[in-house]
Amino acid sequence: MRADRIFAYGATAGLIGDLLLGDPRRGHPVAAFGRAAADVERRLWRDHRGWGALHTLVCAGGAAGGAALAARALRRRPAASVALTAAATWSVVGGTSLGREARSIGGALAAGDLGLARERLPHLCGRDPQSLDGPQIARAVVESVAENTSDAVVGALVWGALGGVPGLVGFRAANTLDAMVGHRSPRYLRYGWASARLDDLVGWPGARLTALLAVAAGGRPRGALHAWRADAAKHPSPNAGPVEASFAGALGVRLGGTLAYGGRVEHRPVLNGETGRAVATEDIERAVRLSRRIGVLALGVSVAARLGVAAAARRITSTRGPGTAAPGTRTSGRRPT
Repeated sequence: MRADRIFAYGATAGLIGDLLLGDPRRGHPVAAFGRAAADVERRLWRDHRGWGALHTLVCAGGAAGGAALAARALRRRPAASVALTAAATWSVVGGTSLGREARSIGGALAAGDLGLARERLPHLCGRDPQSLDGPQIARAVVESVAENTSDAVVGALVWGALGGVPGLVGFRAANTLDAMVGHRSPRYLRYGWASARLDDLVGWPGARLTALLAVAAGGRPRGALHAWRADAAKHPSPNAGPVEASFAGALGVRLGGTLAYGGRVEHRPVLNGETGRAVATEDIERAVRLSRRIGVLALGVSVAARLGVAAAARRITSTRGPGTAAPGTRTSGRRPT
């Protein structure tokens, strides 16, 4: 079986598995990777970029390399390769669990239980919840749903299409490392620099595809496109900016503004501030539904792109014919007579 079909069947099965089952409550591979990365950090940590780069190389490189070895070992067994791709996809995407967490907070807000909503918020994002009121929590949830649609679903599928199982695993490893050490705290400002930059790099294509699909699937294509073009560059993150701006335009709400992380306050520009309204509790459900539509569309785009590239490569090969040299090359050292 060709590699493009293995990815198509495996990624589809893996995303269906996530939609039906969500993340396992125990023994999640990403959690196991996080524990291993934390152990590496305990051994390597120095307040230095070089040591942080080594940490990134060991953890992300080791995860991708292990996945490559596993894929190579099964390359002559198509059914096993499809199963490995499905398992890897199910392990690294997290759209269903993202939606469940968001909905649990939305349910608490709808019931007027602000304390429960504050208690649940750290399961979804790193905001300081105690100073947030209901609308501020709702805004934090919508922003987290938008960003994690790219990080936990679309980006993984894009890299799966590009690199198969190693692409899936490597992307998720880089994203997890960024969440662990990529923030601007005194401990990680230098040590986490390499992980943050790697996450920016690998997250670039998935973020743009997420924004494009939010324009297509959000019900307000002009608003989403306008917010993306007008406000994305204002965001301090090169990848969260397009995603959050396009979500804001698609949902007709304002995102951004003042927020608090780890005891420090940030004043971020407002996204879709010209026409958007304040986020309400019911917008959480709308954001979750948009996220799910984007995930399904991203699977279709990734599979179609992988199949299309493979078909184009086969056509080029068949046009040249077996043993035909590429244009401009010589087949022997002799000049034609």
